This record gives sequence, C-alpha cells and structure tokens, in this order.
Amino acid sequence: MKLVVGLGNPGSKYDGTRHNVGFDVLDALAKRHSAPVPKAKFNGQLTEIGVGGEKLFLLWPHTYMNKSGNSVRPAFDFYKLTLEDVLIVCDDFNLPLAKLRLKGKGSAGGQNGLADVIQKLGSDEVPRLRVGIGPPREGADVAGYVLSSFAKVEKPEIDLCVERAASAVEDWVAQGITHTMNHYNG
Repeated sequence: MKLVVGLGNPGSKYDGTRHNVGFDVLDALAKRHSAPVPKAKFNGQLTEIGVGGEKLFLLWPHTYMNKSGNSVRPAFDFYKLTLEDVLIVCDDFNLPLAKLRLKGKGSAGGQNGLADVIQKLGSDEVPRLRVGIGPPREGADVAGYVLSSFAKVEKPEIDLCVERAASAVEDWVAQGITHTMNHYNG
C-alpha cells in the first residue's frame, strides 16, 4: 500500500494555477484508473486506485499549501506507512517548465507545502516528484507567480508534463524509485 499526495490549494479559484500542478497529476491518475469519487478524509479528499497490483491512495490536501502536513500526517499514521511508501507531488519554480525531478530525500527547496510535510513527518527522507513550472520573471512577486495560471502558450507543454508525471508515479509504484529517477530525471 502506498500514498501519493498532490500538493495544491482547494477551491475553484486555484484550478489551473502553477501551484496546483500536484492536484493536476492526481486528477490525471484518477481519470486514467477510473478512480471512485474522492471522499472527505484526512483534511482533504481521498480515493484509491490499483497500480501494478499495489493499492495506491491518492490524497488532495484541503489545508492550503503551507499546511499540507496537517493532511499528510494523519493519513501516514492511519495507514501505518513508512516514508518510502509516500510520494509527494508538487510544483517547483526552480525547474524549467515541464521538467520532472524525482528524489528520495532532501530539502524542501523553497516549496512551503513540502517543507510543512517534512516538518510534520519529522524527516526529509520522503520521496518527492517535483514538476517544473518555470521561474518567475526577475523582480516578480513569487507568491503571485505560483498562484497564476499557465500562459496559453505553456498549456500544451504542461498538460503533456502532467501526463508524464502520472506515468512517473505509476513507475514509482511498479519499478521503485531508482528506476523511475533514472528514467524521468534526464
């Protein structure tokens, strides 16, 4: 049994924003696997799919980005998971648009939702899949940038990236982190 957490902000005003790309990856997985309608659980929305014979829980925290750990920790405890059984999917403005970066551990790298998850789990050894949203313009307000929508010209590229990220999650479940890092981090 594994848990994949897509980081984002709840509410329609955040749909399609750069910061919600983690939610978008979970939406793609849920659609791909005809998941049941998510139910309110663990301060978020939760559904379950099967990937490669493995039970996979998908969790969309509804705590807002900076308090994501308040959703992840209760799910982690309830299912008695190890850190290796959890994958956090989040945006990263330090990566070029549509670039994926999977790591098994490390710092939050300025991603506040990931930082809160690390703090609440008490370890930075939680796997994470970062989805590049591209950097803000020099001097731009970072908060405003991550809460903005993708430009029309960026949409086709980010849509393909979301599907690729969903495939990376499936490979992480079926093949493990080392194989998946080698395949998607290029």
